Amino acid sequence: MAFDGVTVAALVSELREKLEGGRIYKIAQPEKDELLITVKNNKNQYRLILSADPSLPLLYLTEENKKSPLTAPNFCMLLRKHIQNAKILSLSQPGLERVVHMELEHVNEMGDLCRKILTIELMGKYSNIIFRDEEKIIDSMKHVSNTVSSVREVLPGRPYFIPNSQEKPDLLSEDWDSFTKAMEELFQNDSRPVRVCLYQGMTGISPIMATELCFTGGIDGDRPVSTLSKEEKDSLFKALFSLKDGLQKKNFSPHIVYQNGEPLEFGVFPYGIFSDEEVLGFDSISDLLKQYYEEKSRRARVRQKSVDLRKIVQNAIERTAKKLDLQSKQLSDTEKREKYKIYGELLHTYGYEAKEGDASITVINYYDGKELTIPLDKELTALENAARYFDRYGKLKRTFEALSVLVKETEEELSYLQSVMMALDMAREEEDLLQVRQELYDNGYIKKRSSGKKEKFVSKPLHYISDDGFHMYVGKNNFQNEELTFQLAGGGDWWFHAKGIPGSHVIVKCKGADLPDGTFEQAARLAAHYSKGQDQDKVEVDYVQKKHVKKPGGKKPGFVIYHTNYSMVIDTDISGIRPADA
Repeated sequence: MAFDGVTVAALVSELREKLEGGRIYKIAQPEKDELLITVKNNKNQYRLILSADPSLPLLYLTEENKKSPLTAPNFCMLLRKHIQNAKILSLSQPGLERVVHMELEHVNEMGDLCRKILTIELMGKYSNIIFRDEEKIIDSMKHVSNTVSSVREVLPGRPYFIPNSQEKPDLLSEDWDSFTKAMEELFQNDSRPVRVCLYQGMTGISPIMATELCFTGGIDGDRPVSTLSKEEKDSLFKALFSLKDGLQKKNFSPHIVYQNGEPLEFGVFPYGIFSDEEVLGFDSISDLLKQYYEEKSRRARVRQKSVDLRKIVQNAIERTAKKLDLQSKQLSDTEKREKYKIYGELLHTYGYEAKEGDASITVINYYDGKELTIPLDKELTALENAARYFDRYGKLKRTFEALSVLVKETEEELSYLQSVMMALDMAREEEDLLQVRQELYDNGYIKKRSSGKKEKFVSKPLHYISDDGFHMYVGKNNFQNEELTFQLAGGGDWWFHAKGIPGSHVIVKCKGADLPDGTFEQAARLAAHYSKGQDQDKVEVDYVQKKHVKKPGGKKPGFVIYHTNYSMVIDTDISGIRPADA
């Protein structure tokens, strides 16, 4: 989700309520591209994060403090000199620009009352924090010279203006007649898709908001603008007017949209395009932004830290798959063993008919009553040829028996490694990765550490509650699968697993009660979703009471057997299943 002008409008509305009239108490610069300003207002203290990070520009209130460097950067020192203890007169957003102006009143060194503006531009790689007066830039967090940008210099003494979007239709800055006229001009003879035209041609509209506007207007966003009828344009204008009305009336409802337990998008108005997904609401846009980006950042950090483990597991999977392929080919070569046995038996029966020097003999196969031609070595007698065929049969039989065991072991190893890779995909916290790493140590895929000490883990299985109130647990890795099945689950609890493919163990605690059909289905969906078949529409899931699940000795973690079970085919959609901490 882009930090678009609509989001900024909701954020500015919230910041006005809490910060206007307050005084700046502290100014810190904990990161190169970030300020932390402490404001006191109405006997409350607020911390405001202003980040011009090009990959993640942000502005929100937080309760957390950050450690500052021992020596403050020059820009931070300049702000302390001018606006320490300054009063916040107003916070404003020009139109729907991703820009926030903080107007400040302070006393200068001569004792005169002065006004300054701290501007935060949240524009991706062009993000910046600029300290200025009404017309000129005093200084900025990032200096931009004419060698970097031919559009606008951001240097002390240069005039300040907002670049690029001055001619774009702005939903808030014009009256409705002027706006619709500008939109008509934008739409005229335009071959771009409607949604692309909206987010590229309008100020403050992100791609996801453009898609939502098309959905609200009942229009296919991928259609060319030039194909829209007058009625369809009117419907789109109504959707735009509805958005404008919501912005002016401040009818904000901050929320995060989750898909399969992971944050998908966030918004400040309800999304019709995500009506079937799980939604978590917030009282504060700052709280929303903090949680959304923390979750995204945490998942990205976990993903990054799992790279080395993924490489180890992927290499092991490739080696094991090649070994299985070779063993399978060798096993298929032993299928002709029975033919050699029959050759030997028939030569013992009909060998007297063969003449010295014959290259073959044709006899009646008494197993099927058909003629069969048996190749012979001219230098050997019929009985010596029979002995040779029996010898070949014996070797192939022994090879078949040995390879059958090896192929089964290799298949189990490949399935195990695939389950470890799935555990890496499911890891949500760094502790989850520690468990997987320890499992790889224990099973010889990573060299043992010299200390020999096992780390203590606080990683826990996923926990859901069915609509009928039953607790359902999902193992995120093989250690957790073992713990759930053989420690948490009682004999009468129910155990679920995707049939024949790597996946999580799912346990439903029933406390002696009979499970309703709805809980069986929800537990099966969890087992289907947290399996290698999660991308399929339907997955077959086995389920059985835990007392029928056994672990053979010497097998790897997570490997179990069961013989008496039920099965169901179920979809993998878990969007309607409630996490226990929701």
